[in-house]
Order: sequence, then C-alpha cells, then structure tokens
Amino acid sequence: MKLVILDRDGVINQDSKAFIKSPAEWIALPGSLEAIARLSQAGWRVVIASNQSGLSRGMFSMETLNAIHAKMRTELAQAGGHIDSVFICPHGPDDGCACRKPKPGMYTDIARRYDVSLKDVPAVGDSLRDLQASVAAGCAPWLVLTGNGQKTLDQGDLPAGTRIVKDLAAFVDSWLEA
Repeated sequence: MKLVILDRDGVINQDSKAFIKSPAEWIALPGSLEAIARLSQAGWRVVIASNQSGLSRGMFSMETLNAIHAKMRTELAQAGGHIDSVFICPHGPDDGCACRKPKPGMYTDIARRYDVSLKDVPAVGDSLRDLQASVAAGCAPWLVLTGNGQKTLDQGDLPAGTRIVKDLAAFVDSWLEA
C-alpha cells in the first residue's frame, strides 16, 4: 500500500499560535491542496496525524473541528484530491496520553487501521515533535519549511535521516520522482 502521513497545521494550512478555531481560520497554504491532489491521483493514501489540544483546552468543539475538516476536504476535492482519514490527538500537553506527538500513538493507530508497517512511510511535518513521532513509529521524516518548519530547522537537533524541503509541493515533487 502506498501511504503518506501529513501533519495539518503548518503543512497543509496556515498555522496560528492562537490555534485554528473555526472553518474561516483554516486557510490552505499555496500549492498544498494541489500537492495532495497529485498524491491522490498517483494512487497514494493520504492520512493526516494532528495534535488538536484546542479540544481539551475548550477552544473549539468536536463539531467545529469536523466543520474545519469538512472545509479542508471540500477545497481539496475541488483541487482533485482526497484525504483518506484524519487522526487527531484531542489531549493537552500535560494529559500524559500516548497519542500526542512527539509520542507515536497516532502513527501506531494508523498502522493498525491500515494493517501496514510504517517502515519508511513518508511522514511530513513542520515541528520537531512531528519528526520525533514519525521516527519513533519507523517512518521516514520530512520537514517542510512552512509553518514552524524554518524555526524547527534553525533550532537544529533534527532526527537522523530527516529530509528537508521548501513546502508540501516540493515534498511531492521529490517523492513522486523518486
């Protein structure tokens, strides 16, 4: 199975320190939807793994998060793409769960759901915790320089084997040509 795992905020859409709390605040990054569409059209299953602690913080409801994802899916469909599933961690940083990145719980759930090994599955993120979770699950880590990506790169200490690209479109260019 051809599978790719993407973080959401800062990879697909603009990130916000104040969280994405409504569909109106969800704004796709230039070229990201077209990049996902290229993956979909090339037969790749595209899965999102996203920390969403705004739920536990009471900043938005599950209904609102579903509406945000409905907007994302609608805009992606208009670009000719498809997301197979969205995995979220609804917990806060102090909740001690196994699913919040940098822990690999969401990735483990993805492997179980799709009955696949995640060895060398590309996982694209913009933060160190995205990369750490993907490596812990056996994925191939990719850092995009959108969102918090440039700050993550500047801070250093990236996991061994991390590949760095400008944005999601550059990842797709590299991955589909490989």
